[in-house]
Amino acid sequence: MTAELPPTFCENFHDEKQVRKVKYENLGKTAMRVSTLSFGASPLGNVYRTTDDKESKQVVHRALKQGINLIDTAPWYGNGRSESTLGMILEGVPRKAFYLNTKVCRYEPTFGKMFDFSAERTMRSVDESLQRLKLDYIDVIQIHDMEFAPSLDVVINETLPALQKMKDAGKVRHIGITGYPMENFRYVIEKSPVKIDSVLTYCHGSMNDDTLADHMQFFKDNDIGVVNGSILSMGLLTNRGPPAWHPATDDIKALCKSAAQYCQNEDVDISRLASEFSFTFPGVDTTLIGTASAKNLESNLSVYLEGLTEKEKNVSDAVMEKFFKPLKRKDWDGVELQKYREAMKEGRYNDTL
Repeated sequence: MTAELPPTFCENFHDEKQVRKVKYENLGKTAMRVSTLSFGASPLGNVYRTTDDKESKQVVHRALKQGINLIDTAPWYGNGRSESTLGMILEGVPRKAFYLNTKVCRYEPTFGKMFDFSAERTMRSVDESLQRLKLDYIDVIQIHDMEFAPSLDVVINETLPALQKMKDAGKVRHIGITGYPMENFRYVIEKSPVKIDSVLTYCHGSMNDDTLADHMQFFKDNDIGVVNGSILSMGLLTNRGPPAWHPATDDIKALCKSAAQYCQNEDVDISRLASEFSFTFPGVDTTLIGTASAKNLESNLSVYLEGLTEKEKNVSDAVMEKFFKPLKRKDWDGVELQKYREAMKEGRYNDTL
């Protein structure tokens, strides 16, 4: 048990005994002292299944009272539903008790309305998010999947300066960027006229793809906070397997399926191994878990607070040696982007990913 209580601690709201079990890190060089386990609210937008608002409220309140103090959402998650649901759930919760991160630039499911990196739409999006969330300010506003911009120079010269205006107006406190291709982060951070405080990277700090480690020193050298998302690689590292739309190559899908089956044969759940791998990933400030299920939250908290059994540790080591360390090509960089670019070029604006 740690003696540390974060700045977000509220005596009449939190369970102090539980909060003291949670580890906290500064998000980069910001004053945000974030729990190393954070709450991803995409499931509240019915992204994966239809959720129950009552259960969602119980899950979010349980996470917050436990000491998880960072919530990540976006307009893209259910076309605003995740934000609106959070706005309802967070009513009555002390604003001091949590940090709230959301995003701009990615909006609706169809290609024609999916992305807009213009300054005007970006600033309007911030106001819309504040209204849905029923908040006066956003802690970190993030550019969502910046690789889909017409070019990264649009992000640098138009989107980021628009977010700086929102920061100057007091509507946001920090600025972040997100995306899948790792090399884009370096390009934008080095050329940005605006101070970038954090990156949200996904599917690169997981058992099957640990290439986030190759970029960690750059982020640290530039005082960038690191948020690690999609630690189960969007379903690859589960017994159920990925959804049909998953962009991974067939060989990666087959390998992950074999790894999951190997774990099942050992009476071990691969998702627990994958969670522990990412929870302890060196250099990461906070790791996102997304769930609207009370059962799944408790399962994640169990791994986070108690770690793995000796048997699970042994199986995890074996899985890394047998399956993932020999893997040559770990990502699916460009698959979704190519599909989007082709659809826009051909005028298929009503298609989706």
